[in-house]
Amino acid sequence: MSKIRMNTEFRNKILNRYVESTETETTQEQQAFLQARENVDKIYPQAFELAKLVVGRAYPKEDVDTCKSLKQKYGQPLDVVAKDKCFYFSYAKDELNEDEDESDRNVSEHFDFGLFGDVGNSDYGRGESGKQFAYAYKREELKAKDCNPDILAQQNGKDENPHKTKHIDANDKALGYSGYSRYNSDDDNSVGIAKQFDSQFYLDIIGTSHCRSRTIACNKQEFQVFQMLKQAKANVITCHQKWIDSIEKQKQAMKTGLKAYRYLSEGVELMKELDIEIDEAELVRCNSTGLTIYNPQNLASMIKGMKNTTMTREQKIAIRKQYESEGKIN
Repeated sequence: MSKIRMNTEFRNKILNRYVESTETETTQEQQAFLQARENVDKIYPQAFELAKLVVGRAYPKEDVDTCKSLKQKYGQPLDVVAKDKCFYFSYAKDELNEDEDESDRNVSEHFDFGLFGDVGNSDYGRGESGKQFAYAYKREELKAKDCNPDILAQQNGKDENPHKTKHIDANDKALGYSGYSRYNSDDDNSVGIAKQFDSQFYLDIIGTSHCRSRTIACNKQEFQVFQMLKQAKANVITCHQKWIDSIEKQKQAMKTGLKAYRYLSEGVELMKELDIEIDEAELVRCNSTGLTIYNPQNLASMIKGMKNTTMTREQKIAIRKQYESEGKIN
């Protein structure tokens, strides 16, 4: 039997099978990423419980309740209580360095507990790091919705392009993210996964203006705990990037090698050397989507389904009656 020549479809099938394998393979990069996500889950509750205390000191519950009751009495002009998930925390240094003056005494930073909250020091969470974290943290959920949660890692360092934009839009839609408000969470329009995640971290604040205009005082130790959460989220991004970089390098090496192969058997041998089982006959039988259509029974069934597709009303009723009668028998 003559050897089967390699072609683009065979190369794509082999490459896709390899990528599927690498994403489930236990490697140092994969384990570091999974551990980073676990660390975030541990730190989030600790940091938020502390935020409750700090925000509660700035906006005591009795004051919040008073403002709410006044709104009920006097209406919109006294609508000054809102819920938020991001806060501008600040502490005062005990000592200044030689090159610092009093203007440098206060250390302030924006902390956003939302799923898409910026991990850097952006005032209002407009940086790309918020999406980097959200996509990596909810990677499995996005995969289940046929989205590409790795798009930002794959496109790292590249210019904006339609391919990147398309996948970002799909990810945002799948997670229910529509952009955070500049003021407070009462104005956010997120739904689904993003809304469910964020709903855990709302606190009452007095004043609906920008976060920075209502800086909340804390001490240095409290500030450091909030920074720990930010650092843990940033580590998820870093570990995810390293893992995807590793996979992308492997993909590129596979593409280069497969492109040089003339026969399908060479690609199958390569996969076996990589400890991935793949059958040459299966690759030949399957189309690009992996469906075995060239099996005689499958192909005949598919071809028959391409004709006589118009049914009369009587035929539809008969099929429905048969379906219902079979259901009763079962």
